Amino acid sequence: MNKLKLTPAERSWVLYDVGNSAFTLLIATIIPIYFNFLAEEAGLSNVQYLAYWGYAASAATLLVAVLGPVFGTLADTQGYKKPIFLLFLGVGLIGCIALGFAAHWLWFLLIFVVARVGYSGSLIFYDSMLSDITDADRMDHVSSQGYAWGYIGSCIPFAGCLALVLGSSALGLSMVTAMGLSFGITALWWLGFTLPLLRRYEQKHFVERQPHAIRESFARLGRTLASVRQEKKIFLFLLAFFFYIDGVYTIIDMATAYGEALGLDSTGLLLALLLTQVVAFPFAILFGRLARKFSGDQLIPLCILAYFGIAVFAMFLRTQAQFWMLAVLVGMFQGGIQALSRSYFARIIPSSQSGEYFGLLDICGKGASFMGTTVVSVVSQITGNISLGVGMIALLFLVGLILFRQASRIPS
Repeated sequence: MNKLKLTPAERSWVLYDVGNSAFTLLIATIIPIYFNFLAEEAGLSNVQYLAYWGYAASAATLLVAVLGPVFGTLADTQGYKKPIFLLFLGVGLIGCIALGFAAHWLWFLLIFVVARVGYSGSLIFYDSMLSDITDADRMDHVSSQGYAWGYIGSCIPFAGCLALVLGSSALGLSMVTAMGLSFGITALWWLGFTLPLLRRYEQKHFVERQPHAIRESFARLGRTLASVRQEKKIFLFLLAFFFYIDGVYTIIDMATAYGEALGLDSTGLLLALLLTQVVAFPFAILFGRLARKFSGDQLIPLCILAYFGIAVFAMFLRTQAQFWMLAVLVGMFQGGIQALSRSYFARIIPSSQSGEYFGLLDICGKGASFMGTTVVSVVSQITGNISLGVGMIALLFLVGLILFRQASRIPS
């Protein structure tokens, strides 16, 4: 078999990245700008806008961090993973469509939290499916393909949404109507590329079903939480991931809002972040290829160091051209650090408990993002200096790098 060719099961798994990434890109680009529009209509200041957006993102990530391990443990039970995945997928899709009907900033934020919980929750079970659809030696390649095609595929519905929003006046549409149509397009794209995964996915690694599956899941989660500190490699990786992915997610969540707060042109921000997706496509594939020659122990620190430099650069960002430079730099390393972290973790955990462990990973990922967005919001409000808030992210990458190097020295 050609090592670079995807099997039907792998291809259907990759396609879900293509589908959900449309919502990811919307979160990073148009949604913050639309919320700024609603906030300005209500008379909120730029500092209030950035802070409330950060608090909403933090609330969503905190909810997923709490729910993820519980449902992840339950999903490891034979026959449970696909139904629970469908539950969160449904919440995300309904929330995405409902955003188009929210015309007040507060209702919009509340619905956004619900949609974000559904979207993020679905990713826990999607990521944990990796060990079911491919072999350990192909995980880096398949994971990188998912992110790569997700980046480039998300550009197609995004281009349509962007045309609707920017051309709303010429088309005779209000901003609210244009955004409603954009949310509908995104939901349909997301659902359409999910169908192949729903048809082909089979749960191969699982825990045998018990008479009281829910009660047993809680007991299993308790045992894992009690013993995870004994698994030093896994424990140190989770700590490292907590810090370095915090910076990655915070940059994704806050980039557009940061640019808006600096007074940069909205259209330029959207096009710059579209460029991020285009740049990320070949670089995600490149990191997948590099993983065949170099280990994750070597490539992940490289990505962390690059992000440290990006965070420092963001502190001094003032112009549109600098934001475009930032977008290119993020695109170069975003796919690599996410894809390699996903496959690295999948290799060091028990396959039969993948949902449970990816739920714990999500505590570290989404829980960390709660910390990152909150720190940016609080420091921005207290000091009145949004650049200082963004600069705090660099310290998180530094701590993450130190912890990852310690984890990498421990044999699997």
